[in-house]
Amino acid sequence: MSKKHLYSSTDKMSDIICDNYSLLQVMSRFGLPLGFGDHSVEEVCKNSHVDCPTFLAVANFINKGHSRSSLPQTEISVESLMVYLKNAHHYFLDFQLPTIRRKLLEAIDCSMDNEVTFLILKFFDSYVKEVRNHMSYEDMYVFTYVEKLLKGKKSEDYDINMFVRHHDHINEKLTELKNSIIKYYPVSKKGYMMNAVLFDIFNCEKDLVSHNAVEDHLFVPAVLQLEEEVMKNLDHQNTSNKVEETNDKEETKSAQDDLSQREKEIICCVVKGMSNKEIAENLFISVHTVITHRRNIARKLQIHSPTLLTVYAIVNKLVDISEVKVGI
Repeated sequence: MSKKHLYSSTDKMSDIICDNYSLLQVMSRFGLPLGFGDHSVEEVCKNSHVDCPTFLAVANFINKGHSRSSLPQTEISVESLMVYLKNAHHYFLDFQLPTIRRKLLEAIDCSMDNEVTFLILKFFDSYVKEVRNHMSYEDMYVFTYVEKLLKGKKSEDYDINMFVRHHDHINEKLTELKNSIIKYYPVSKKGYMMNAVLFDIFNCEKDLVSHNAVEDHLFVPAVLQLEEEVMKNLDHQNTSNKVEETNDKEETKSAQDDLSQREKEIICCVVKGMSNKEIAENLFISVHTVITHRRNIARKLQIHSPTLLTVYAIVNKLVDISEVKVGI
């Protein structure tokens, strides 16, 4: 079997797992246990009361690199897909991210007075909090809304397009952390451990991209269809089915431009805790010019967080640790 192959209900479950072992995650999030012998995908799903077409839709979508054109024309069970997404949330919050933090603590030398390691940990913890808030919102509002739809009820003040418009891709900040560790983390005797942490972060980043893609391209269209059916059943007036594009990603630059002397001065002021107004007064320039410089700095370094900007400034000896304002 090749990854070019489109999985079907008659394929052996063991064959598709051996063909693409990342589908083990898909199995676990649908609640499908191991020990299925030579049973087919359909038989394994039936034995665990999982909707087979929905499992295949997700498996083929991920296996084909998130290509919607390769999906079979089939109806997806919103209820079954929601189980998958909820279990994915538990996996990220209760297992994967805590595991990465434990390994990160082992990899860095916390016995040393190292401001960089402190800032990296602080940034990671703030990221985990952001992910938790993101997924808690989906659990509390999006999934609750869909559960009402499944019961034939339509909310007057919420629809799935509201979720689409505010669906942040939470892997982007993790990408920034990963790149900052690779570029700026000081050499350590535990380099092999930090490399192992980075390997886990790469996998987590890839998994989050896949999770977001499933929500955007499978879950959202399925809920839109459900909304339309509920609206028709309730004899409501016609509504638009258009789904806004939510795939806009920040344009990235492959190479870092050299910072000007003025931009280095701006960085020093920022990490010392100065406001835009204070920077302008200190350097005898306008606030507008300060803001323009800060945008250029973010573009050149691909750093958008004051915390990681501080890491950059310390590593590149733009400021002394004693000058840094902690609590950024």
